[in-house]
Amino acid sequence: MTIPPRLADLLPGDSPLIIGVSGGPDSLCLLHLALQMPSLRITVAHFNHRLRPEAEREAGFVQELAGRLGLPFVTGSAEVGNFASENGLSIEEAARLLRYRFLFDQARSLHAGAVAVGHTADDQAETVLMHLLRGAGLAGLKGMTGRSLPNEFDREIPLVRPILHLWRRETEDYCRAHDLHPLYDPSNADEIYFRNRLRHSLIPELENYNPHIKQTLVRTARALAGDYEALAEVVESTWPTAVVDEGPGYVTFSQPVMAGLSAGLRRNIFRRGMEMLMPAMRSLDFASLQRAADFAAAASPSGSPSPARRVDLIEGLVLHREASRLILATIQADLPGSDHWPLIEGLHELQLNSRVDLNGTVSLSATEEDIASGREFTGESGNSFVAWLDADRTGERFTVRTRRPGDRICPLGMDGHSLKLSDLLINVKLPGRARDGWPLVLAGEEIVWVPGVRLAHPFRITGATKRAVRLEVNKK
Repeated sequence: MTIPPRLADLLPGDSPLIIGVSGGPDSLCLLHLALQMPSLRITVAHFNHRLRPEAEREAGFVQELAGRLGLPFVTGSAEVGNFASENGLSIEEAARLLRYRFLFDQARSLHAGAVAVGHTADDQAETVLMHLLRGAGLAGLKGMTGRSLPNEFDREIPLVRPILHLWRRETEDYCRAHDLHPLYDPSNADEIYFRNRLRHSLIPELENYNPHIKQTLVRTARALAGDYEALAEVVESTWPTAVVDEGPGYVTFSQPVMAGLSAGLRRNIFRRGMEMLMPAMRSLDFASLQRAADFAAAASPSGSPSPARRVDLIEGLVLHREASRLILATIQADLPGSDHWPLIEGLHELQLNSRVDLNGTVSLSATEEDIASGREFTGESGNSFVAWLDADRTGERFTVRTRRPGDRICPLGMDGHSLKLSDLLINVKLPGRARDGWPLVLAGEEIVWVPGVRLAHPFRITGATKRAVRLEVNKK
């Protein structure tokens, strides 16, 4: 058996190649096949999970094998059990995560052209069945690919699976034919692990209904991979139209554009955005994508006067609605515009002709100004963070706080009619994530000014005003 040209294309030519070798028949077959390509500069990598007493002996076996073949050898280890419990992961997922982190750390250190692993067609069938049972869409049911780039561990170094077309019995036959003596991991028979239960219990049961169930699952994955490629092309062509901004930790979409797309296309555009923001995320499921798709299309949820402003998706990803935009972001992201917001906490007192710090970077000043008798002046200026009000109406003491339930204001221009503060903030399209921390200036119990938004009609400058107070919000 040799590596056909189509599989040789997966390997990095004369670039360094990291091959993950456990010592089992699949990885030994892969290593022996790769040696048939003299141009490859192979490094053998082995990761010790420290889960079994035999683990040290297996690491020594692989190291000795690499030495006999004259190949560089690198090894790593971790207490997978401790890592799993500390991070709320299954043993299987923790082992996979630590193993691939090690392989890609080595690949970056050695400037490798790829990381190769020995997944087979049996692994593909099991993976597709696992995804089906857990509830996956097209991206999960297409299974593994021969070459993954970008992948959850690196955006520049591909993960390749050169023997994904071979069945496990073929790798075992290959080892016998070439006098290779693989190790057999006894934990592969332990049905405490989900994959092992599929392998030893569920698949044999399904073979009673379809003797070729594994071949059927692999063919299904191959067909769906082609469909996924076609969908990916549509997503790629739609992306520039749907996306209006990108930055560290966020992607901003046009809500009208997204709402006009089919639900399936919306889901897959959001999938691409989520994978960009969190490439290591493994638990992306259909329900999360559907929540995002429904949120993007909703004009107004049932029973609500206005659309929801935020929906939590998964693993620290949030989708915000701000006017005609949808912002997909990590919860740690510094979203656009937020650095210009004068957000505050707590209660602050301010007297006329003084200044108060509101949050360490934002201050508010109140200065008395003379107004010529008889002059009509609205109190608004070109700077929405400066306002003039009638000092005789406001008095000389002000309170600055954030909004509370039931707050109302009589906005300038409404001739003294009051409005819910929440409605005003929606009407002026103040982003939902800014509203709870936005400063309000009060005289007594009445809101006299919402900086950057609107001042209150009863406190405006009129022809009868003799004294004015100039309020100004400044950033340090």
